[in-house]
Formats: sequence, C-alpha cells, structure tokens
Amino acid sequence: MRFTTLLFLSISLLAVTSCDGLRSRQNQFSIRPVAENEQLAKAQLEDRSATKSFNQNAVDNPGQITTNVSLNQADAAKAAAQAIARKIIRDANLTIEVSSPADSQRKIFSVAEAHGGFVVTSEMTQQTSDDKSKPELSVNLIVRVPAAEFDRAMEEIRAVASRVVQEKRTGKDVTEEFIDLEARMKNQKALEAQFLEIMKRAGKVEDALEVQRQLADVRTEIEKLEGRKRFLENQATLSTINVTLQTPTQIVNAVGFWYNVRSAFADGVDVAGGIILFLIRALIALLPIVLLIVLPLALIAKIVVKRLRRLRALGAEEAKAT
Repeated sequence: MRFTTLLFLSISLLAVTSCDGLRSRQNQFSIRPVAENEQLAKAQLEDRSATKSFNQNAVDNPGQITTNVSLNQADAAKAAAQAIARKIIRDANLTIEVSSPADSQRKIFSVAEAHGGFVVTSEMTQQTSDDKSKPELSVNLIVRVPAAEFDRAMEEIRAVASRVVQEKRTGKDVTEEFIDLEARMKNQKALEAQFLEIMKRAGKVEDALEVQRQLADVRTEIEKLEGRKRFLENQATLSTINVTLQTPTQIVNAVGFWYNVRSAFADGVDVAGGIILFLIRALIALLPIVLLIVLPLALIAKIVVKRLRRLRALGAEEAKAT
C-alpha cells in the first residue's frame, strides 16, 4: 500500500514538473517575439511622430527648412566621387609661320576632322606691310579636338609650319569642382523632393504658395548647377587649340643713301597726297555752305548795289534839269 502511494506521488510530481518545464519553454519562445514586436512598434511610432512633427514644422515655417543628408548618402556620394575620372581642361595657343596660309588652313581642317574634331571659327585678314610692297595674309583658327587626341593633333599642326613663333599649353584640373557640383545637385534634388511632399500635405493656400516659391528657387539652382556641369564636361572632353597662321616676316637689309632718298621721296609723296586729299575734302564740306549761304548773299548784294546806282543816276539827272 505504501509502495503504491509513493509511486502515485512520484508520477504526479513528475507530471507537474514536466508541465512547468513546458510552460517555461513556451514563455521563453513567446516573450522574445513579443519584445521584438514591441520594439518595432515603438520605433515605428517614433518615426511617424518625427515625420509628422517635421511636416507640420515645414508647413508652418517653410522658409526654415534645411536638408539633412544621412551618413549612407554621404558614403555613397564619396564612393561615386572616387569613381569619377579626373576632369582636366587642356588648351593651347600656337602661332606659326607658313608659306601659304590658305593651303595651311585647309590642312588644319583635315587634321581636325581626322582626329574627330572640328574647326569652330576661321578668320582670314590681310595687312599691308611697312614698305607697301606686298600685303601680309594671316589666318586665325579655333580648333576643338577630343582630349585623347590633343597631343597628336598638336604635333600634326606643328608639322604644317615652317617655323613655330609661339607655343603655349595650359591645363586646368576641375575634378574637385565637378564632384562638388554633383554633391550640390544631389542635395538640391533631395530638397526638391521634400518640398514636393510638403506641398501635397499643405493645408493652407498661403503655405502652398510659400512652398512653391521655395521650390522654384531650388529648381533654378539645380538648372544653374546642371549648366555648369555640362560646361565643364564639354571643356574637359574637347580640348581647344587657338592657331594663328602668318607669312614669314620680311627683313629689310637695304639701308643706305639711296634707300633713304627713296624713303624720303615716298614720304613726301604721301604728305603731298594727304594735303591734296585734305583740300578736296574741305572743298566738298564747304560747298553746301557756299551754295546755301554765300551765293544768295552775293545775289542780294548785287541787286542792292544796282538799285543804289539807279537812284544816284536819277538824282543826278534831276539836279541837271533844275
């Protein structure tokens, strides 16, 4: 009897212990998801509260809105900046002497086309030399070629010349400015998106108009940044070569007595011609004055003199008759 009682008590105790262990395990498994759900719900409530307060503050004070870039966005911008190739603007000024500027001009056109470039402007001028013997012809060209073909194009243009008078090459690294423009554009576009979201939630007409004004300023700034970025890309992609073609300068070695006599005679002829031209111009300028003023006055004076003579003649005849 005692054995049976002890056995029953042992089985009962074992059953109670098993139930307690099972309940504790269930509590362990159930407490963790509940805690996690509570933390997630709390975070969502805080996020919604912060978003609501930000939107309300933006609607009430749209002029005080600032853009906050997260650390992830900053890291992404930094990584993108490191991936950008260097932007270098390369220019050159080249003055060369050629026997025939017109032929050399055509050759430079061919060089530009061969390297995937083009000629922006081409200007031809003629200047008379000091001795007036032969006009000097000069050609100014602005050539744009891809940056990768810059050095080869320069060498081929130099090969056209009989002598290089002046050569200057410059390079400007605009990589830092380019990266800065991209970062500023990202910030402005993020601000634009915020303004668009705020405009949707604006409850008053005054608030909507104020946000729209701020949005217009942001878009104007974005357009400026995009224009500057396109300009830098164009300048870095295509290099500029300013070329001046001129004929060789004539050196006058004839310095002596007869040369001085000839120069003096030429100067005298120039002075005499200048005086004659001055007199002709003065006569032409005074001719309207003579026709409109002097000639009428002369006719009036002549008529007055004739009448005075007639009066004197009549007076003399009357005196003789008396």
